[in-house]
Order: sequence, then C-alpha cells, then structure tokens
Amino acid sequence: MSEERNAIPLIITGICSIIGTVGCLWYYGYLHFAKPEDALLLNDYTMLKTLPGEDYKVSLTPANQVAQCVDGIVVLFDTEQKGLTGVLVNNKKQAVHCLDQ
Repeated sequence: MSEERNAIPLIITGICSIIGTVGCLWYYGYLHFAKPEDALLLNDYTMLKTLPGEDYKVSLTPANQVAQCVDGIVVLFDTEQKGLTGVLVNNKKQAVHCLDQ
C-alpha cells in the first residue's frame, strides 16, 4: 500500500518554526543583528600614560563599557546595549592582553 503525503504542510510548518524560533531568540536578547552604528571605533579609546608625580584629569562620569579579562584578552561589555561585546585591539588589529588573576 503506497500512501502519498502532501509535503507542502510539512515545509510550511518547518519554515514557520524557524521564523518563530529566530523571533523568540531576538525578542529575549539571545540573538542580535549587528548594525554599523553598533561598532565602536578603536580611536575612541586613548591610553593615558601615568608618570610618578604627574597629575592627569579624567571625567568623573564612567564610560558605558566595562572591561573584563577573558582567557587573557581584554573584552569590553556595553552596559547600555544588552549583548554588545567587543575585544580591545590596537591599530594593527592585535588583541590587548591582560593578566588573569
């Protein structure tokens, strides 16, 4: 006995399931579609060299990013945009390392 199944409902169910899954992941913040304005430029950061006996001035308001040492690499987490992270690199695209403690 050969039964022929209509494949169209199965295909539609699969496509709707994928769209629904992606929509739920995006809604709850587990999936982020990066936009060009989300990128932080390297020249937005400057290293202040500290010398003994010399004063330097910095702003009292903290930056919107928090740095953490992950596997020996400096990783920046944005506090305003959930899920936005980045690796701190120099002008040669080399990752800035940190001391794991």
